[in-house]
Amino acid sequence: MSEIGLFEAIYSARALRRFKPDPVPDEIISRILDAAIRAPSASNYQNWVFIVVKDPQRRRRVAQIYRQVGDAIRPVIANLFRNAPADQPEIERRRRKLNDSVLYLFEHMDVPPVLLVAGLKPVPPYWEGADVPEPIQAGMKAMARFESSSIYPAVQNIILACRAFGLGTVLTTLHAVLEEEFKAVLEIPREVETWALLPIGYPLDQFGPVKRRPIAEVAYLDRWGNPWRG
Repeated sequence: MSEIGLFEAIYSARALRRFKPDPVPDEIISRILDAAIRAPSASNYQNWVFIVVKDPQRRRRVAQIYRQVGDAIRPVIANLFRNAPADQPEIERRRRKLNDSVLYLFEHMDVPPVLLVAGLKPVPPYWEGADVPEPIQAGMKAMARFESSSIYPAVQNIILACRAFGLGTVLTTLHAVLEEEFKAVLEIPREVETWALLPIGYPLDQFGPVKRRPIAEVAYLDRWGNPWRG
């Protein structure tokens, strides 16, 4: 298959949750994985791991866990997509559409022919034993919240590579609500943390364009509250 341009992929790779069961060639999955490992990696640890789940039985077991989470958090989803003000019918329409899409995936996670799991193997805390002032040491420990961030550039590369090959996907993390059960299905070691579950397949819905808020509403120049006007 011929790829599309980078910016076309960026502007059209929206979250897709409805898939055809048609198989995806292994050579395309290999290209997607190769794109993933081209991403930046903190301290060049490259401690990411990826599990390609194609076996129908394991996909069904993963789907059962995902559905179990979905059934349990329906009140949360209902609150997340609560009604918009009456004078904003377009926002209400988009919220209902997103709500329907999320609920659909709860029931159909076994349909996409590939489930891709992105995880990280543990690395030693590099700040331990360093001769630095205590405030710096405390700050370094607090930075532990960034440890998982290395996986997400790789995940974004996966999303863009899928779009380049005409495949749909969506980043979801709800499997982690029952992560131990999830890892047991795929025989993932206890010390490996999973950070993303991506269903991959040929989509039933259309790609973008992706609608986003104006840059001036989310970007500032020099100080908070001074909108970027470039």
